Amino acid sequence: MAARDPKQFSHSMAPLPARSSSRDVLEALTHMIEVEGLGIGDRLPPEVDIARQLGIGRAKVREALTAWQNMGIVTRNKKAGTRLATEVVSNAIHLPVTLKLEAESLLRTHAVRRPLEIETVRLATRNITPQSGRIIMGRVGELIAIHGAGQDWRAADYRFHEALQEACGNPLFGQLIQQIQHGFNEVYEAPFGKPHLGEASIPLHLPLAEAVVAGDESAAAQVMERILDMVEAEIRESMQSMVEGRND
Repeated sequence: MAARDPKQFSHSMAPLPARSSSRDVLEALTHMIEVEGLGIGDRLPPEVDIARQLGIGRAKVREALTAWQNMGIVTRNKKAGTRLATEVVSNAIHLPVTLKLEAESLLRTHAVRRPLEIETVRLATRNITPQSGRIIMGRVGELIAIHGAGQDWRAADYRFHEALQEACGNPLFGQLIQQIQHGFNEVYEAPFGKPHLGEASIPLHLPLAEAVVAGDESAAAQVMERILDMVEAEIRESMQSMVEGRND
């Protein structure tokens, strides 16, 4: 079967309001993909055509597609264009396609981060110094205090993990983790409408910090795995709650 011309898909995209976000752009593209029945390997329209149909700047389209690329949803190549790398269609999960994509993107991001986060704490434990240990304990103390006060703890959590990444001695770990997370956060600031996803794992950050500073590599890795398991479980529970809510 001959490949379809992506320009033929323009009728599936309606203009967006002024000051639309990257998420708005991706929701419009998701709608177009579902309506047109595009699958893995199919090519999306060029950035310039998407921007023209949506009535927005090309830079906003590029920003949105780059976020999808960072999450493994599309591949981008100057010669081949932008092509789907995963299915973006509704299925038996009974969720709106945009929420389904959000859930799958978050799980995919989490799966890639898992080995990086675990190896980061292993390396931090091996390379810990008195100075980096003081920084880590200071950051975790700040995190626990802010969380205990019922305040927004996300920035403090970021600073704590940044301290672990700096202590590991290999800047590539921090760069890769931040790039992966940034790609998701560009689009989904509050996954499933929950800005504090992973909050249940915050108390475990203190024993994590203590194990790293004590040089107990095995304990540090085990606590990090528990934290990651709790976050993944919360993602899946949120998905299940949405499915049950739609079926009531």
